[in-house]
Amino acid sequence: MTPVAAFERAMHYLDRAHADGFRKRAIAGALETVRATPVDELRSRAEARTLKELPGIGDASARLIQEALAAEATGETPSYLLKLEGETEVPVTDAARPYLEALRGDCHLHSRWSDGGATIEAMARTAAGLGHEYIVLTDHSPRLTVAHGLNRERLEAQLRDVAQLNDELSPFRILTGMEVDILEDGTLDLDDDLLERLDVVVASVHSKLRMERTAMTHRMVAAVSSPHVDILGHCTGRLIDKRPASSFDPDYVFAACAAYGTAVEINSRVERLDPPPELLAVALDHGCEFSIDSDAHATGQLEWLPHGCAVAAAGEVPVERIVNTRAADDLLAWTGAR
Repeated sequence: MTPVAAFERAMHYLDRAHADGFRKRAIAGALETVRATPVDELRSRAEARTLKELPGIGDASARLIQEALAAEATGETPSYLLKLEGETEVPVTDAARPYLEALRGDCHLHSRWSDGGATIEAMARTAAGLGHEYIVLTDHSPRLTVAHGLNRERLEAQLRDVAQLNDELSPFRILTGMEVDILEDGTLDLDDDLLERLDVVVASVHSKLRMERTAMTHRMVAAVSSPHVDILGHCTGRLIDKRPASSFDPDYVFAACAAYGTAVEINSRVERLDPPPELLAVALDHGCEFSIDSDAHATGQLEWLPHGCAVAAAGEVPVERIVNTRAADDLLAWTGAR
């Protein structure tokens, strides 16, 4: 294990724990220093005990570098990583496990192309390591400038990169997609010709979340009735204990999802867990299909699917109504038939 790989793994564990604060900032800063320092210099400094002279390297970071360098010869996992692994493991309940084991891919995640913290390749390789057969790359659309949303030129460049990565990573597949903003009038924040080129489109509300109930209902129904939209993302927009849910008529919205074949996302982010139980029940009653997604913005967050699986289990969602339990070709047949 190289020092860079050790610090990247530490960041993965901290991300899956939804960690913030000093420890994560310290590891992130040390990672940048380690990336910028030739490994030969790290070795010589480790021998001379001068690692802490490097910016952002303290006692714990120096010890991790030393253990990572030693691991290249011994194959032993650094003790700090073993500690983090145990502290940050995402629990899987007995009820959630059948759902997790049935999932074959993740239909909503982000990369450095928008507001994610990892490359497309890193997200894909991590997902493959977790046992996924595919991911859907859903970076943000252009209007969400705060999240570095992709305009036409950047999306076309990303599509070329994904095609190249698919050649390298086969049989694992990166399906093309986008999390497209639902604009105030219900139209989508991407031109139709680009939407047609994407494998999977997630549509979400990110602005005017306090819109009046009737107007929000019309806005969401217009979006989910689009032939381009495959999944309605985090339908209420809530952030638990931080931002209340948007107000809309769930009967109208979920009836439209069922009528037009648009799946309702069960968002696994710990601050979202969207939809809440009472709305999940309404969507079930209307016969909706679902997609259990991580909405990951870092590699560690790809391990958050058990949270969404627990929501599905509590709501008694039939596994056969979860679209990402399907193989990639079957998922694409579903999106292509809509």
